[in-house]
Amino acid sequence: MLVVAEEITKNFMGSKVLDTVSMTINRGDRIALMGPNGAGKTTLVRAILGFYHLDSGRLKVLDYEPINQRVEVLKHISFIPQLPPPVKLSIDELLTFVTKSSQISKEKIFLQASQMDLDLKTHISKPFYKLSGGMKQKLLIAIALSKKSDLLIFDEPTANLDPKGREQFYELLTDIDADCSTLFITHRLDEIASLVNRKIYMDLGKVVEDERI
Repeated sequence: MLVVAEEITKNFMGSKVLDTVSMTINRGDRIALMGPNGAGKTTLVRAILGFYHLDSGRLKVLDYEPINQRVEVLKHISFIPQLPPPVKLSIDELLTFVTKSSQISKEKIFLQASQMDLDLKTHISKPFYKLSGGMKQKLLIAIALSKKSDLLIFDEPTANLDPKGREQFYELLTDIDADCSTLFITHRLDEIASLVNRKIYMDLGKVVEDERI
């Protein structure tokens, strides 16, 4: 199993954002993580990534503890946030950092980007934060898909993409390794129905539905 959560709880200012959540993610799982705003979806993902200390329960990612062994955990996960970070590095500097830290080839990133009609060479000297929202998202997707990961996590990955960009993104996902698991935080199950085999629905910090589809 890639992820094992056993009755994990996280409180913020007296409110239970995660309320004794138990779940597993296995190899090959393609999960749509759904629920209203404030349901705990993003908090669950951030706990998996090692951003938060939990108040109780047990969480393991490939037998690593996300907080204490975060570097090891992040070697196996690619994450695309809903809002791109305000990175001030140029595209060239960002790609150099990524390739050195994650052992990804620049050539593969350029190829993935080109399949979404993003010509990185044209923008190579631009600061990342000056790109349009759609271009930022395409670059982050290209980086994530270029890394050999056990788990890909997408937080509303198509929010900044136009219809053609969404179509290109979903087409790229059909080529990922069968053993690689994916977790989509999404409100659009219809868009990714052909890419998922499991739906988890959260509300008020709890998993209220977990089924194969």
